[in-house]
Amino acid sequence: MVTAAFGTEVRVKHGWHPETADVIIVPGGGRPGEPGIWAEIENGALPSALAAAPRPRLIMSSLCTGAVLLAVAGLVDGRPCTTHTVAKQQLTSRGGIVKNARVVDDGDLVTAGGITSGLDLGLHLVKRELGADVAVRVEEALEYQARGTIWTR
Repeated sequence: MVTAAFGTEVRVKHGWHPETADVIIVPGGGRPGEPGIWAEIENGALPSALAAAPRPRLIMSSLCTGAVLLAVAGLVDGRPCTTHTVAKQQLTSRGGIVKNARVVDDGDLVTAGGITSGLDLGLHLVKRELGADVAVRVEEALEYQARGTIWTR
């Protein structure tokens, strides 16, 4: 069971298996003293698991303040990344090179800004991994067109 910010509980069907994953997407959210990234940072288990997860061909990704969890895990040190506006200083102070973009693609590290940037993150990953034609079909199904800056190396 995963407890999200505001107490939403999500039951996952399969446990943590980064050795078989193609992409790990770390969501953000929460405030100090509440469920969310700050509780996970304090607990320490998730940052440790994230630190141990990278391997060839695995894409580590985050949405919103999930990038701060990646930073605590040591995965953004000296790398271009982004997060929600309110956490950009936190990300910088933890070693990230923050870019002003909705999505920052640094190869095996792909981060997105706050909340609605998650749509752009998903569409970017679809385009990157499956091609522009598939991404256009997904945009049509969502009735949403990707927008804003995507920073790539």
